[in-house]
Amino acid sequence: MKTKPILCPERLRHVPRQFSWIDQRLVRDRHIQGRSPQSLALYLFLCTVADALGASYYADSAAGKILSFSSAQLREARAELVSAGLIAHRSPFYQVLSLEPKPAVSSVQAPEPRVGDVRSIGEIFRAMMEVAK
Repeated sequence: MKTKPILCPERLRHVPRQFSWIDQRLVRDRHIQGRSPQSLALYLFLCTVADALGASYYADSAAGKILSFSSAQLREARAELVSAGLIAHRSPFYQVLSLEPKPAVSSVQAPEPRVGDVRSIGEIFRAMMEVAK
């Protein structure tokens, strides 16, 4: 049996308190809102086959066959789930991530950086979003 690595140890999945393996916060906190049917099918599949820590090992060909997905459909569904922070993936391993509350956005605005200052990608994206408003 292959050892399944934990891809994101800070986001280990835990059995939710309510009576269901699929965490109800998926719906309550709107994690599924706007997701494609393919990504939701892949998420359900991964929740079903994952171990207690959320880790699973399924080759893309096997997962695609079970879900009746083409390679492109599987890649798109996986990318959507990774982008949404619902899973981690490093081929061929998957990890279903815990559904932690999203951190509150700080209302304190950082000073404008000077030319040549180093900024994180998060700071750059936040600045771009502010300009777009």
